[in-house]
Amino acid sequence: MHYSPLIQQLMDAFRRLPGVGNKSAQRMVLHFLERDREGGRKLAAALVAAMDGVGLCTRCRTLSETEICAVCSHPNRDSRTICVVETPADVFAIEHTASYRGMYFVLMGHLSPIDGVGPEKLAIPQLVKRICTESVDEVILATNPTVEGEATAWYIREQLSGRELAERGLRVSRIAHGVPMGGELEYIDGSTLMHSLAGRQAMKYRDES
Repeated sequence: MHYSPLIQQLMDAFRRLPGVGNKSAQRMVLHFLERDREGGRKLAAALVAAMDGVGLCTRCRTLSETEICAVCSHPNRDSRTICVVETPADVFAIEHTASYRGMYFVLMGHLSPIDGVGPEKLAIPQLVKRICTESVDEVILATNPTVEGEATAWYIREQLSGRELAERGLRVSRIAHGVPMGGELEYIDGSTLMHSLAGRQAMKYRDES
């Protein structure tokens, strides 16, 4: 069946959402057009407002409506601990456990040379500079336990292997316990994620036995 240009355009827009195929997009579009036009207008308005009003925190790079996000500006957070994650969804997942009170740094992805994603695109130099210039005691590398996530964690570990940081006693740890290899933090239940943070282990330099 051929839909009118506007209906097809709307279906194509819904198909940009992860996990939404042709049938799902069709159901959502027809629902709004047939039964909930007011809801469709509210969705459109909210989407435009979010696209225009939500950016990245200049400090940790998570999604934020303000220049500095609520976590970074909270006076009771532990600024000496930084948890490095791949996406804002990982921040939301960790915050949901209510067990972590430190700061974050969001990479917005992982290293993938084949896709042209290098350290600069992930702001890793910005992360290293922040750690070197601030009073940071521990960096928790909470990238996903995938091949790319592990490679990203080890790359950051190597960037933090300088003598000055070692003499300062900087601890670099990696979440491990309870997180399955190949999984993603966003989809791990809160209890497992909480135990994985509590059971994190120090990452040694590659040349250490």
